[in-house]
Amino acid sequence: MFVGLTTGSLGESTKIATHLGRHGFQALDLTHDDLAKEHIRHMVGGRSALAQEERLLRFVFPERPGALMTFLSAMRPGWNISLFHYRNQGADYGRILVGLQVPAKDQASFEKFLDGLGYPYVDESANPVYKLFLQQ
Repeated sequence: MFVGLTTGSLGESTKIATHLGRHGFQALDLTHDDLAKEHIRHMVGGRSALAQEERLLRFVFPERPGALMTFLSAMRPGWNISLFHYRNQGADYGRILVGLQVPAKDQASFEKFLDGLGYPYVDESANPVYKLFLQQ
């Protein structure tokens, strides 16, 4: 279960998580987790057994014509988009969460794709939020 709370002071979220733990509930404080705050709390869905060899990445796309096409054109044909979540709050950039299925043999090409794209990104594949709510 994903629950969002507003806290009144610094450190209160840690106290809440500790209190829940003492009463038998496993809790993970995601106060400083950008993946959770920017994307997961706005998404509906779950895990897919079909999303094998998936990498989860958070991108910042410029809000201009052709930005998405640049991304798609740079991808190799054998890669699959297994998840796509777009957020914009009136800025000159959009926050994009993308699940990409990339075979292990394409790792070098994938790194070249990311570096050549020119869009800032964070690899969230090891993020506990991804493992809890999206990864099979």
